[in-house]
Amino acid sequence: MKQQDVAELCAGLPGGTLEYPFGEGTAVYKVGGKIFALLTEEAEPPRVSLKLPPDEVEALKAQYEGTVLPGYHLNKRHWVTVVLDGVLPEDELQSLIAQSHDVVVATLPQRLRPTPEH
Repeated sequence: MKQQDVAELCAGLPGGTLEYPFGEGTAVYKVGGKIFALLTEEAEPPRVSLKLPPDEVEALKAQYEGTVLPGYHLNKRHWVTVVLDGVLPEDELQSLIAQSHDVVVATLPQRLRPTPEH
């Protein structure tokens, strides 16, 4: 999955917003004001950091050693950084992005949760 595909997927999730609070080069995707993905655009290859359940974090790091890394400058228990090098299957990356969004939405108060699209 290419950097642009990841950006479009993150921005297209319900309630997804894009900000650059850390300056150009790091796209921050939020839902309800909370971060669910950080896309490092200037790295080569690009990387995306995602928030996941702790048990999944460890399993992914073991399964995709060198591609799924501890979250860069993030809580290592809840975050992973995925190198967009083509090793992680596209459908799995799409699923992880959606799961990161869902994990964050689940922590939001009801009034801040995006409404389901019908």
